[in-house]
Amino acid sequence: MKVSISECLREAAVMLGESAFIGAAALILTSSGYAQSNAQNPPLNLKIDSAQVNRDQTLTRSFAPTIQKVGPSVVQVGVTSKRNLSEDPDMDFFRRFFGNRGFGTIPGPGTQIQRGLGSGVIVSADGYILTNNHVVENASEIEVTLNDGRHFAGKVIGTDPKTDIALIKINAANLPVISLADSDGVEVGDVVLAIGNPFGIGQTVTEGIVSATHRAALGNMDEDFIQTDAAINPGNSGGALVDADGRLIGINTAILSGSGGNQGIGFAVPSNLARWVTDSLVKTGRVDRGFLGVTIQSLTPDLATAFKVQRTNGALVSDVVSGGPADRAGIKSGDVIINFNDTAVEDSRQLKLRVAETPPGSKVSLVIDRSGEQKTLNLTVEKLPEENAAREQSPSSGTKHESLAGVGVTDLDQNLRSELKAPQSLRGAVVSEVSPDSAAYTAGMRAGDVILEINHKPINNAQDAIAATQNPTSNQTLVKVWSNGGSRYLTVDESGQQ
Repeated sequence: MKVSISECLREAAVMLGESAFIGAAALILTSSGYAQSNAQNPPLNLKIDSAQVNRDQTLTRSFAPTIQKVGPSVVQVGVTSKRNLSEDPDMDFFRRFFGNRGFGTIPGPGTQIQRGLGSGVIVSADGYILTNNHVVENASEIEVTLNDGRHFAGKVIGTDPKTDIALIKINAANLPVISLADSDGVEVGDVVLAIGNPFGIGQTVTEGIVSATHRAALGNMDEDFIQTDAAINPGNSGGALVDADGRLIGINTAILSGSGGNQGIGFAVPSNLARWVTDSLVKTGRVDRGFLGVTIQSLTPDLATAFKVQRTNGALVSDVVSGGPADRAGIKSGDVIINFNDTAVEDSRQLKLRVAETPPGSKVSLVIDRSGEQKTLNLTVEKLPEENAAREQSPSSGTKHESLAGVGVTDLDQNLRSELKAPQSLRGAVVSEVSPDSAAYTAGMRAGDVILEINHKPINNAQDAIAATQNPTSNQTLVKVWSNGGSRYLTVDESGQQ
């Protein structure tokens, strides 16, 4: 059943677009937990208020006092930039929803002048302002307008695309500063206010609640979003999400929308994550992330059964970078990381963030569950390489004479290896087709995947794959596949197949 792989690569690439490198380690930091670095510049003296929000159920009649206090700290950020006409606007999620950028004169055959408006939040009296990376990226000019009408030229101090946070500065003093809350204390149902400059009409306030926390919605980023139903529209990017006491809990970043306007699903970068990025940008002008050297995915009940672990919390290691910190510490594919540096690991997203924010050079301990037996391992976190790391793969969840019904395979020859950009050391069977009504398709298998293992048995070619699917002893098949540079596990459940 050999078919052309090139016809199916586009679909496979979309599926794998959800993966994100997790050699990065991250720790959502509270006021006492900043990552330390060997930087020369001192950190900003941010105004921190970690007191618990007042959750008295007596409803307030007006948020006017809160807005009067916090409104002056929210600014308008005007940006002028040049855009290459060959860029595909659909590749930039944020511009589609938040750029609010108009096109101006065309200085050359391949470029356009773009002008747009976003928002920002003053975090220091001497002019440091938090905003979104996508608001200021490629900016040739930045103009910041304060709530009192004053205008200042802005300078980019540093940006961090992985969190979509940027730090800019204006030459001013005695500015109104917002207080930063401990965003780890935010709860679903808390009242929040979104403050920004939607559509460039001027400062606007909308009210809602926290709809969810710890959201990962946009793909290959360091994501721990606060979700809110407070109305957020183009131009709100970089604005403030504050609690009922007027303290910053997040930087408004994105929305999910079919129209480009508000539909009640907005996302904000938590203030604790923004604080960690800010500290790094002020000290060094960049953000150095930690690196474990593992590919991870969240542990589903089916995967827990397959790996003989009595839990559903933790991060399943699907691959280990040869020679990396995890490899040297003895971590193996199939291990489940359940504790990172004395903090329980709930899922792969949480571990990814903790690793990312752990300073390179830090010594950490990990607790793993290996086939039901717990082990404690120690390692030194390294700096995340730009071109290599570990990946977080999104979870996938897919008796007869054979398993993996509806799946066609072929050998990984040199032509396919080149087409798939597979390394020369990779061995396996290429999936040539997957029936859309098959259990394998439901589990996430796609044409272009390379099958590496079936039920822990290594697969070197198509014949190995066929042999490994004969006379199955269970309706569930554990398959390890490679695609787009990383590997992940799938559990194919064919109990309902005829």
